[in-house]
Amino acid sequence: MALDIKKELSELQMMYKDNARTNSFNALIYGPMGTGKTNIARTCRKPVLIHSFDPGGTKTVRDEVEKGTVYVDNRFENEDAMNPSAFNNWDKEYHRLKQGGMFDKIGTFIIDSATTWSGAAMNVTLKKAGRQGGTPQQNDYLPTMVLLENAIKDITSLPCDVILICHEDTDKDEASGKMFVGPLFIGKLKYRIPILFDEIYYACTKETSSGVNYFFLTRATGLYKARTRLGKGGLFETYETQDIKALLKKAGYNTEDKTI
Repeated sequence: MALDIKKELSELQMMYKDNARTNSFNALIYGPMGTGKTNIARTCRKPVLIHSFDPGGTKTVRDEVEKGTVYVDNRFENEDAMNPSAFNNWDKEYHRLKQGGMFDKIGTFIIDSATTWSGAAMNVTLKKAGRQGGTPQQNDYLPTMVLLENAIKDITSLPCDVILICHEDTDKDEASGKMFVGPLFIGKLKYRIPILFDEIYYACTKETSSGVNYFFLTRATGLYKARTRLGKGGLFETYETQDIKALLKKAGYNTEDKTI
């Protein structure tokens, strides 16, 4: 039986347009301390839900929390490597919220930071191996990568924007001797996790006569790792102001907040 080609392709187009992930974006944003990473929540589609793993890391958005535009769950900030619980507690809470339809009403979901989040996942692996609080060994990385990759694939399929905030790490290419700066994860996770994201931005600052300005590096340089799919074809400047809604608008994406 011959296919109705136009109908088949039309249905594919509709499926693509209606897919929640097609109409949202995900980003891994990394950089040193004091470069505005957590503060970007102010510029995201509201309401913003932050799952915080960095102790005290969300104090910069306290005023937004009081306004009711940003919501913070900081129960995952306290972790005991000898008796780890942060990742498992987060996993249970995340799936509870997902099953309850929370993310249908959330504009942006942020994990702050992915560095400590991935460390909490490694603690789970070490505990299962009976070496809690110890140094990760070679065979600990694969199960941790699987755990995190499955979690990231799940959260990047949510019907909202997703951002993982990360600290920076300096690495050396042994073959060329060149130095690179990228997201900070344990071991080989720093190579595997970034490929799961559409956008990778490096948060940085520039001091001017009028004060300190905050930017995203959206394209890789010889030193810093970055990339953009939203800003394809030169749509984004190499350095863009740290404003998520402005970038979404530039890329032709929806910038409207959601209503609860």
